[in-house]
Amino acid sequence: MITPLTPDSLKLGAERLATIDPDLGRLHQRLGPPPLWEREPGFATLIKIILEQQVSLKAAHTMYQRLHDYLGETSPSLVIKAGEAGLKSIGLTRQKAGYCYGLAEKIHSGELCLDQIETLRDNQGRKALLAVTGLGPWSVDIYYLMALRRPDVWPQGDLALAVALQEVKGLSAPATREEQKTLTQLWSPWRSVAARMLWLHYLDARGDNPFLTNASE
Repeated sequence: MITPLTPDSLKLGAERLATIDPDLGRLHQRLGPPPLWEREPGFATLIKIILEQQVSLKAAHTMYQRLHDYLGETSPSLVIKAGEAGLKSIGLTRQKAGYCYGLAEKIHSGELCLDQIETLRDNQGRKALLAVTGLGPWSVDIYYLMALRRPDVWPQGDLALAVALQEVKGLSAPATREEQKTLTQLWSPWRSVAARMLWLHYLDARGDNPFLTNASE
């Protein structure tokens, strides 16, 4: 079983990346090791990730807090009880209400067991999550990177990382997915650490709040 990132291994990974990539070395010298940005594995985190798709993190955080207050607790049974109509009544889009309700149904019925995901091989766990409507590759990558704390995940489709790579690597435009694949090969087995370093750069450069990033799924 892969050992999850810890504060100590995150620091070690950042130091190693700084020695093999001069651009990351400059980031590390300027900003130090990035935060772990750890999330609790489970249903509530997947709901948050769904809400973060294609919107700002501030907007997603506000919507999640509204949802949590409305339900009292972010659980599959309470999402099912509220129904898609209830979720839409507090401001979720029709699409995201459907995604959240569908995820709740799969877990409530036992079709999806989140407790088993981290014990499965990554390809098996990812396949199970990707079978849920609304969980695309970015969402699953973020879950593996932040909730399961896998050390070598690169979230394809992340807009902030594409821009951060443009700035750090001096590219003429945000890094394409193919460019990201090429640029990040050198960083294995610490790509999750590199992503955190680049998110930290992105946020620092904009004086932004230390949340995660949004996606282009």
